[in-house]
Amino acid sequence: MVLANEYLRFDDLSAKLGYTFKNPELLIQALRHSSYVNEQAGLDLEDNERLEFLGDAVLDLAIGHLLMERFKEAEEGDLSKFRAMIVDETGLYQTALKLELGDYLLLGKGEEQGRGREKPSILANAVEAVLGALYLDAGFCKAMKVISRLFSSSLDRVGLEETLQDFKSLLQEYTQQVYKALPKYQLVEESGPAHDKTFEVVLTLEGKILAEGVGKSIKEAEQRAAKEAFFCLKEDPDL
Repeated sequence: MVLANEYLRFDDLSAKLGYTFKNPELLIQALRHSSYVNEQAGLDLEDNERLEFLGDAVLDLAIGHLLMERFKEAEEGDLSKFRAMIVDETGLYQTALKLELGDYLLLGKGEEQGRGREKPSILANAVEAVLGALYLDAGFCKAMKVISRLFSSSLDRVGLEETLQDFKSLLQEYTQQVYKALPKYQLVEESGPAHDKTFEVVLTLEGKILAEGVGKSIKEAEQRAAKEAFFCLKEDPDL
């Protein structure tokens, strides 16, 4: 059950998606977290987990199709690697931020108090659920058009030498705002021959180890550590 004013609230999200649902209840279900449903006893509501399952498959197929069109000479292994880079939690989370999806989530009181609207895992799952709802409402061709637009910047980056995003800056901005402190990086191990070295970095915040990163350069290792730390802190700010 959804009130009329709830449908109006979700019109803004439809505009951001570039698609108006014939059955708006599908879109609302896609944003209905299990914590919300559990608190609405007797209303016979369905959460977004089944739509998330479907959306995951739709996204994989759509991105795979788009990659095959762009990289006609690429081998299967490269295509799989490119797709994994695009549809991982980071890519889905950033898509959710572009859509401001956190503003539309239906959460239970516990998740609301626990800053669930900012959690990468909840937001990433909601993106997949929305895409599953879109597929059911409009079919695959329309879903792929929306996916192509939402993930256009990620698709453009595929194949470039520099694919790591600047998580060091993202993490620094976040820790300054929330903890009034800066992360520190320490090189703890350097191994391998001169032409093929591997570096391991430890990231700490206020003396506490948050993450480790390994890479073929110190910069890459630091970025990987920053990425892990950023998502850990977003999931649980009390770490």
